[in-house]
Amino acid sequence: MTRTRRRPRRAARAATAGARAATARALAVALTTALAVPACTASPGAGDRVPRVVPAAGGDAHDTGDLPRSLTGQSLDWAPCPEPEPAQGDDQMTPSPLPGGAAWECATMTAPLDYADPEGDTIGIALIRARAHGAREDRIGSLVFNFGGPGGSGVVTLPAFGEDYARLHERFDLVSFDPRGVGGSEGVSCLDAEGLDAYFAADQVPRSEEQVRRLTDRLKEFADGCRASAGHLLPHLTTTATARDMDLMRHVLGDEELYYFGVSYGTELGGVYAHLFPRRVGRAVFDAVVDPTGTTEDGATGQAEGFQLALGNYVERCAEGEDCPLGGDEDEAEDRLAAFLDRLRERPLPTQDPDGRRLTQSLAWGGIAQALYSEDFWPYLTQGLEDALDREHPDGTVLLALGDSMNGRNPDGTYTTLQSSLTAISCADSSERYRVREAREAVDDFEDASEIFGPPMAWGLLNCTHWPVRGQREHPDVRAEGAGPVLLIGTTGDPATPYQGTRNMKEALGEGVGVELTYEGEGHGAYNSGNACVRSAVDRYLLRGDVPEDGTTCD
Repeated sequence: MTRTRRRPRRAARAATAGARAATARALAVALTTALAVPACTASPGAGDRVPRVVPAAGGDAHDTGDLPRSLTGQSLDWAPCPEPEPAQGDDQMTPSPLPGGAAWECATMTAPLDYADPEGDTIGIALIRARAHGAREDRIGSLVFNFGGPGGSGVVTLPAFGEDYARLHERFDLVSFDPRGVGGSEGVSCLDAEGLDAYFAADQVPRSEEQVRRLTDRLKEFADGCRASAGHLLPHLTTTATARDMDLMRHVLGDEELYYFGVSYGTELGGVYAHLFPRRVGRAVFDAVVDPTGTTEDGATGQAEGFQLALGNYVERCAEGEDCPLGGDEDEAEDRLAAFLDRLRERPLPTQDPDGRRLTQSLAWGGIAQALYSEDFWPYLTQGLEDALDREHPDGTVLLALGDSMNGRNPDGTYTTLQSSLTAISCADSSERYRVREAREAVDDFEDASEIFGPPMAWGLLNCTHWPVRGQREHPDVRAEGAGPVLLIGTTGDPATPYQGTRNMKEALGEGVGVELTYEGEGHGAYNSGNACVRSAVDRYLLRGDVPEDGTTCD
């Protein structure tokens, strides 16, 4: 994109819109980071009657045989999709027709709120699909997508990527959904827009006891608010429950096996599904694989290292050019970036936001991280840094737009449920609850992993500390003997799900289940990177059942 030292307001708005449009495509696949801490304010509701702390619901898997006929025999009422709700995303995600004349259709599936009480209360799961456009006799079945988060809306993300799956669409119905507690599936929303604006702008790294108190007060306010607004849902937002929803979905869609494409957190969901229903796993692809074996601290440290790796790769590329806003020396460039972020703590930058918001340190962290999810976003990061570091007219507009995408803020100032849902699902899953002392002690190790991203991620360990639901377990069980083959794709430069997680997932799945494919490249997710080798291997596997040789490398 063209860059100038002083841009008129119209050009700045255009760049902001461009950043929004680009980052919106990765909204659901990009948010496994602990950088942004959601917040909620209390409002009256049924949640007021929930005990202070309740256990997360488990629900053992018995296929669909333990569910009532009213659920297993339901017929989905497919209809043209309405405009997305603000809770799902903005109108940049409006479904559009696919090649071959296929159109997007939407429906709601009814699932048990609690699989331990399948005759009890229910929850509606929002679905979207585009029917296979090839010959009817060539149709394989439904290919179900989850794009990650946890907390991303599949109903808005699948059509945004729809053209990328045109080859798969010849033989599969393309299907995705808003998981329980997300978007159109009773999405958890705990704070009004004004409150979220303030929360995401607040300091994430305390440097005094008073600042520690403010941070913990915000986290408690968030937990109390989510309990008040969605307390009846919170125990039932586990990945285990969502995996059971997917099996009910498989049954209702008429498939004997689940054909599945999971990205980022979607790989953890796929692993849990494979553990619960190993004999129901058809062809499955896990792209940008989550490490299911570590603690919350292990995962956050790995992400700090991953973002640092991606930042170093960006800085190296930027420094090779003549106009890098961070300068031509790689070490000095990172120092300059760190100094810039430190200045924002005391002096947030003006922006051209219509609500008068300024670029704070926390919002800049989120914006930089968002831009590192894909090489395609690097030019926007360069533009944002150039604007922000302009000595005469510093402007944080583009970095703010990137940060807004990370936080799920729509262009009209509303928010998706993304960050609230992310925390609700993560805290229902994980039994780990960290204390201030433990977070403080972890800061040095996190700083060793990344001077830029380590400190906010260390303090992000406190996200579930005040949560009113006891988490299910320390880490997910993905043992899936008898399933497979599952194609696991790891990207060497992935910032959010570091490459080692692919091998750890393979080992955890069990002997003979995982088949590993390595993409030597940048970004979070390989299939949509544009790499022809990765795409060809995945398409051959899903469409023909041709399993790549274990250990295949694409570059």
